[in-house]
Amino acid sequence: MNAAPHRIRLALTRPAFQLSVDLTLPARGITVLFGPSGSGKTTVLRCVAGLERAGQALVRIAGEVWQDEAQRVFLPTWRRPLGYVFQEASLFEHLDVRGNLAYGLRRADPGAPALALDAVVELLGIGALMARRPHQLSGGERQRVAIARALATRPRLLLLDEPLASLDQARRQDILPWLERLRDELRVPMLYVTHAADEVARLADTLVVLDQGRVVAAGPVAEVLADVRTPVVLGEDAGALLEGTVAERDARWHLARVAFAGGHLWLRDSGLALGQRVRLRVLARDVSLATAPARHTSIQNLLPGTVQAIAAGAHPSQALVRVALGESVLLARVTARAVDALRLAPGTPVWAQVKTVALVG
Repeated sequence: MNAAPHRIRLALTRPAFQLSVDLTLPARGITVLFGPSGSGKTTVLRCVAGLERAGQALVRIAGEVWQDEAQRVFLPTWRRPLGYVFQEASLFEHLDVRGNLAYGLRRADPGAPALALDAVVELLGIGALMARRPHQLSGGERQRVAIARALATRPRLLLLDEPLASLDQARRQDILPWLERLRDELRVPMLYVTHAADEVARLADTLVVLDQGRVVAAGPVAEVLADVRTPVVLGEDAGALLEGTVAERDARWHLARVAFAGGHLWLRDSGLALGQRVRLRVLARDVSLATAPARHTSIQNLLPGTVQAIAAGAHPSQALVRVALGESVLLARVTARAVDALRLAPGTPVWAQVKTVALVG
């Protein structure tokens, strides 16, 4: 039985800023709130948590009303079954890791489904840290403990406010797999704030893009990222996401072939098992287009497709082309002159030449 979707409708006015959002979100998976600084991402999170009170608001999580101004309902934060993880891990310095987790257990919602803390500890790889104080932990370890403490409360929704922003690139790459495991194995729904494109590509199931307090796009992450009509294209990080399966490994050349709906791509073999589901990211700047199959080229990934849409790029010289590959989609950034020279238009058959593809999860 599917849980009821979340409904978040908020209106909040501040000097020089106005938040106005109306969202219906899946009750499962990770919903990422994405946008530049000052776009309203954290404000949405704080309103959902009850840390700020928006007017004309409705916050209904999995069928449970946390706020409904029309009915004069407003649950204080302590009565909302949620976990909150901040940019800086807010652990109790006078307690060791075990003590911090015990605090979370004391706040657990007795009516929520049981969640085995031992499984969370194992899932997040913090079993060896239980006797350490927060000052003895690395930044990545502190965040994993903060996430475990939030999960110990048995939340119906986990809120994460740029949890990797304070970490360097190496530590961020260390912790991303743990977040993927939480999504895939515990299935605790998350509302996740970030302005990092790589976190969107790797973690998001649903993507909400905010700009100046307004929703400019929302929906399944692959659809939103591949929509050339919106400013969601992440600038130089514009690109498409593909879900596929490892179909073949070439031991001689150390390559793996990933099949997806509409074609396949070869990429560097990183030891993935045959049949494993993976997520691929193809940046628009790494895709070129031709109206005939190329010959004598070093590019190994050549995919037949059809132009679906063309939009102007950020610079007048540029264009962004959406190409359909069966059920899947790629984006290609090309010059406006190339669009004219090749006479590209919706419906034009093309060959997408993919120079680079990244495995993101």
